[in-house]
Amino acid sequence: MPVAVLDDDQLERGRLVALLGDRAEPVESIDALQPLLTGERTVLVLGPSYASASRLAGFAPTLQAHREVGTVLVTDELSTELLQTALRAGVNDVLAAPVDASQLTAAVDRVAQGLEAPTPGRASGSDISVLDDGSDGVLGKVITVFSTKGGAGKSMLAANLAVVLARRSTDKPVVLVDADLQFGDVAVMLKLAPQHTIVDAVGSLDRLDAALLTQFLMRHEPSGLLILPAPLEPSFADQISAAEMVKIIRLLRTFCSAVVIDTPAYFNEVVLGIIEESDEVLLIAGMDIPNIKNVKIGLQTLRLLNVPMTKLHLVLNRANSKVKLDVSEVERTLQIKAESLIPSDVVVPQSVNKGNPVVLDAPKSGVAKSIEQLADMFSVDEGSRRRR
Repeated sequence: MPVAVLDDDQLERGRLVALLGDRAEPVESIDALQPLLTGERTVLVLGPSYASASRLAGFAPTLQAHREVGTVLVTDELSTELLQTALRAGVNDVLAAPVDASQLTAAVDRVAQGLEAPTPGRASGSDISVLDDGSDGVLGKVITVFSTKGGAGKSMLAANLAVVLARRSTDKPVVLVDADLQFGDVAVMLKLAPQHTIVDAVGSLDRLDAALLTQFLMRHEPSGLLILPAPLEPSFADQISAAEMVKIIRLLRTFCSAVVIDTPAYFNEVVLGIIEESDEVLLIAGMDIPNIKNVKIGLQTLRLLNVPMTKLHLVLNRANSKVKLDVSEVERTLQIKAESLIPSDVVVPQSVNKGNPVVLDAPKSGVAKSIEQLADMFSVDEGSRRRR
């Protein structure tokens, strides 16, 4: 995959090219870059001369128009403001100088792996408009379930929380969005066979309204929960941008009382866009050292991105596991109090294998009661909220 290095300073440009070796080609200006933007996947390394809000803002239209191009920014001084500006401009990774060959090569390789091929004839995220759906003006709550480590029980908790909220909501539906675009398995956990997925909604965004979007949703009959499933093939994830996901979420919340979103266990442009759009974020952690380490890094990243700590809620899964790790130790390490403790119980894997949420399959279990208590944090019934 070709790599282009762009910087105003010839010496800096040459140094970055030397770190990457023969795979890299120096580019003197944006105008000189244009011939390289042929629709093929390309990684662009921006030097420190582009590490300012004004330069990134001017370069953002080029990045947004060429989603087949991944970008790594090298900056002399990394700040929260610069990181936010870079991510919003479409930059995929930011490195603080000085960088060595292994760091820069690893960043380029990471960005290259996540590049998406262009889809001819499809509108870019900035051109999408959602039609007026005639809603009552009351927006539903967006609750994102996130973890920085796979296997923490994120999807199980997202599905069960959504089921509980759906059974409690009387005025509007609750929808569960599977935003793990490569390996989402919410539909499998609920024993559903998707006929439509997020891909269908994205393909119709230029004419999408509430009525059309509803046709792409599946219904979980035992609870009344609506589901927008993940793509059926991992390759379809490349067809969905953060802007498109946010447009769909904003439309869903116009006619749903709550939008619960299951996410992949890593940060990318889509996940960051979802977190920014969310009212509440449940950060799921397991009771093991690698899990806690990853969650700590995730919290540091969210703080760096100025995500309000008030909307972050730590949930400890399998909190009663006898693994010589106390809840208080975890809270001290993460510097955040756990707001929900979900016990370990064999009924969880049993319910997953049955395709029946544990809150329905074993409603008297400790796990089900803990999830019910977790749902108490998010009132979705406007009528009951007014009564209180």
